[in-house]
Order: sequence, then structure tokens, then C-alpha cells
Amino acid sequence: MRKFPKPTEQEINEGPQAVSFQIANGNARQDCILQTTFPTKMQAHKYLLSNWPTIEKMARDALAAGTIEGGQIKLMMS
Repeated sequence: MRKFPKPTEQEINEGPQAVSFQIANGNARQDCILQTTFPTKMQAHKYLLSNWPTIEKMARDALAAGTIEGGQIKLMMS
């Protein structure tokens, strides 16, 4: 099993990491951001990829509901 690298000093100071991604919205792209509780970008990105079907559904549901803040769909890790 692969171990994650220890958080850098900058990551420790920044706190929990967020990961940005996009979903298709017709012929356009919709910016999304997932706020996680992980201390490193690598861990946050791995969480996004391993939970992609659920996260994509949450983003599409938010898009359908019109819950867009500042041009982005903002999701929180559960």
C-alpha cells in the first residue's frame, strides 16, 4: 500500500485542502470546487477520483437546483 507524503509546512498552514474540477453543462463547462478535510492536495485529489460518481451526481444536482456561488458549484466533503 502506498503511503501519502507528509503535509508540507505550507499545507499545514493552509489547513484543509480543496480540489477544483469541471463538469459538462451542454456545450459549456461548469467550474466546481470540493472542500475536503484532508491536509494534502494529493489526498484530496485521490478522494475526488475514488468518489467521482457520487461527487459528480452532487454537482449535477446542485447545477439543476441553481445553487451556484460566484460562478462555481461549491461542495463539501461529507
